[in-house]
Amino acid sequence: MPTATSASLKESSMKIAVFGASGTLGRAVVERLGQHHDIISIGRTSGDYRADLTDIASIRTVLEKIGPLDALIATAGQLHFGPLAETTPEQFQIGLNDKLLGQVNLVLAGQHHLNDGGSITLTSGIVSDEPIRNGSNATTVNAALEGFVRAAALELPRGLRVNVVSPNVVVESWKDYGPLFPGVEAVPVARVALAYQRSVEGIQSGRVLRVW
Repeated sequence: MPTATSASLKESSMKIAVFGASGTLGRAVVERLGQHHDIISIGRTSGDYRADLTDIASIRTVLEKIGPLDALIATAGQLHFGPLAETTPEQFQIGLNDKLLGQVNLVLAGQHHLNDGGSITLTSGIVSDEPIRNGSNATTVNAALEGFVRAAALELPRGLRVNVVSPNVVVESWKDYGPLFPGVEAVPVARVALAYQRSVEGIQSGRVLRVW
């Protein structure tokens, strides 16, 4: 049986754009993937380039400037947390317009700026499967993202792939979000970053990569 050579085991360097690179999760993803790949950081107010995921025109403008990519990652997205009885339609739209449609926008625009065999990795969250108090908006958005990825993976051309990482609340954000997750054991953000590496460097598509 032939053995793998060092050359066959070495992952070639990729050109990767990370939307939301300045956040807690985004920084961990950049640190992990930046060890072997060329990372371009993109954010609303910081990064190598500026773009707003809720504005597909701004996504297209940035991607045209950057040129062909091997991978796109989104770790950004706002949600509304609050009692359902007090939630207004406008508040519920926050998650729909930002985290959900923002990441959908990235797929719709980004597929045309990826090299053959490229990948897109989105971000949902544990509440898609494990709802929490005051989290109806978050559960709706995260579950919808996972459904979108499963369907989109079947239609992407040229060997393109799309996955979504579903992280638990991370240790580094426990101070802010811990009270919403009673009895839950937080995970280190570095462990979550491994799932993005698996999505980018692996072969899976249409998968929900859970890190709980």
